[in-house]
Amino acid sequence: MTYAVADIAPPPRRRNGRAFTRVEPWLYLSPAIVLLVTVLLVPLIVGISYSFRKFSAFKSEFVGFAQYQAMFSDAVLHQALWNTLWWTVASLFFQFFLGLGLALLLDKEFTGRKVVQAVVFLPWAVPTFLSGLTWAWLFNPIIGPLPHWLYALGLKAEPTNVLSDPSTAMWGPIVANVWFGVPFFAITLLAALKSIPSELHEAAAIDGASPWQRFSKVTLPFLAPTIAITVMLRTIWIATFADLIYVMTEGGPAGSTSTVPVYIYVSAFKSLDKGYASAIAVLLLILLIAYAFVLIGIRRSLVRHM
Repeated sequence: MTYAVADIAPPPRRRNGRAFTRVEPWLYLSPAIVLLVTVLLVPLIVGISYSFRKFSAFKSEFVGFAQYQAMFSDAVLHQALWNTLWWTVASLFFQFFLGLGLALLLDKEFTGRKVVQAVVFLPWAVPTFLSGLTWAWLFNPIIGPLPHWLYALGLKAEPTNVLSDPSTAMWGPIVANVWFGVPFFAITLLAALKSIPSELHEAAAIDGASPWQRFSKVTLPFLAPTIAITVMLRTIWIATFADLIYVMTEGGPAGSTSTVPVYIYVSAFKSLDKGYASAIAVLLLILLIAYAFVLIGIRRSLVRHM
């Protein structure tokens, strides 16, 4: 009888051990999960709930989808959406190609490379408030040189402030954002370039491949997954980036630089319409999630075909 009990006892202990093995990783992750839920998920739920309420000075009332219906007839929001698209695409285009060029340059050995690398990465370390303030001064014709340079090059009829003209105002924050964001692409793409085996380039050169063929057939396929993820991240950051524009123009003149994040800030803290601001924020969240899913799908297909 003792032998039978001893023979039957181990299986439950093994099952308990397997159950603990499955739970153990979650125990280690529980502090991070609690932190993420507290800092990210709870504010997200609260923000979404605000979008269904109308806030006044002393009370709030449930209005359902009225805030979302109001978006269809909001001409200011439509202009902000167009401005956001223009601001994001133009900034991303110049940041990516300038960053890629700098990464390819810094991947080569030359005299003064370390100095150039330090100077290139410097804008990323500058606070965005200071960047916006500095560029606003540079575009001011009284204290800044840029309007006079543009006039000397024949690009402007007179040295006026670019930021005061609705037709050109958006280019001021775009230039400042390109200067600020180029180091991000330069750093990430340079790290990806360093991971490409040099033997592949040597073999391609021996086979008679031209520099362009080595770039398009060897370098670019290896960079493609990194490019996809960095473009996705940077697009989301630029589309939700309000600091630089607000410091330089506050969304003006005449709303020509008012992007969706700027409009959200103005609606929430100047118009004190927190419910409508929350609804716009939810709209921006949905658009960016859809964009992220599309780009992640493209990245997965690139990885499968490598």
